[in-house]
Amino acid sequence: MTKSELVRRIAELSPHLQQSDVERVIEAIFTKIGTALARRDRIEIRGFGTFSVKHRSARLGKNPRTGVTVEVSPKVIPYFRTGKHLHARLNEER
Repeated sequence: MTKSELVRRIAELSPHLQQSDVERVIEAIFTKIGTALARRDRIEIRGFGTFSVKHRSARLGKNPRTGVTVEVSPKVIPYFRTGKHLHARLNEER
């Protein structure tokens, strides 16, 4: 599902809301999550999951095309862990 599909679906389910208003709300949510992750904060949405960051240390890697060893710099990557309810829903018997 893309962001535009999400906006359209929420607007369909909430006929009292304009699609442009739904789009602004979705954009605000994503912006707040991104801002919090940039500050290295943890975001918990109960029943859905938790967004956080993980730190990857510097390491030696190989260029897959040439095989030359290169130094990979340290990074911060986003991480998502599903909540119990979402995990159970994804793994329920059908």
